[in-house]
Amino acid sequence: MPAQSKPTLLASVFSDYICPFCYIGDLRLDRLREHFDLKINWMLVEIHPETPAEGTPVSALGYSSEHWQQMMGNLQRLADEEQVSLRQPAVNANSRKALQLAEAAKHAGADVFYRLHRRLFEAYFVAGLNIGDAAVLRQLADECGLTGSQVEQAWSDPRTAQQLHDNLAVAGRYQVRATPTVFFSEQQRIDGVVPYEQFLATARAGLAAQQMQKKG
Repeated sequence: MPAQSKPTLLASVFSDYICPFCYIGDLRLDRLREHFDLKINWMLVEIHPETPAEGTPVSALGYSSEHWQQMMGNLQRLADEEQVSLRQPAVNANSRKALQLAEAAKHAGADVFYRLHRRLFEAYFVAGLNIGDAAVLRQLADECGLTGSQVEQAWSDPRTAQQLHDNLAVAGRYQVRATPTVFFSEQQRIDGVVPYEQFLATARAGLAAQQMQKKG
């Protein structure tokens, strides 16, 4: 379908780069571009702010062995559906610097943002890199077209930290309890990862709601 003939679909997505289900959700969102001219407002939120800068063993997340195995089994099934290979990270990374970097990348343009956005997911869940490590993030940023000064500004500018705080406040107002959470309109939302057919149906319902609101 030619890009110009696709209807514009607005979405707001609450996500974190250390959330494996957010990675799967991102891949499913990308599949929607076959049907829509998708415009996403990425609401990046830190889901484990208590994690120290050096990270912690994944066992520190506190899941029971049974729950963890069930969750990993579900994740593997979803990864198989999206035809990607996932590696269980060795550490649960602190995502704050990665999120700040992504927020700053938005100001460098969509191309730079999406290169970094996808690279962060792949670095953590495919390559097994610690995306809480500043040296790792500097290398990823350089690969994606961000300068050293842009990286340092992302981590030192209080406005970047404030944006993450604001994103979290919005998540609270909309009672976001899971990542990813996707809104196609205030009435059409997806909490977590659902089958792609349900994802597409919700997107279409969201488009209808947006078009109705525009007419009104």
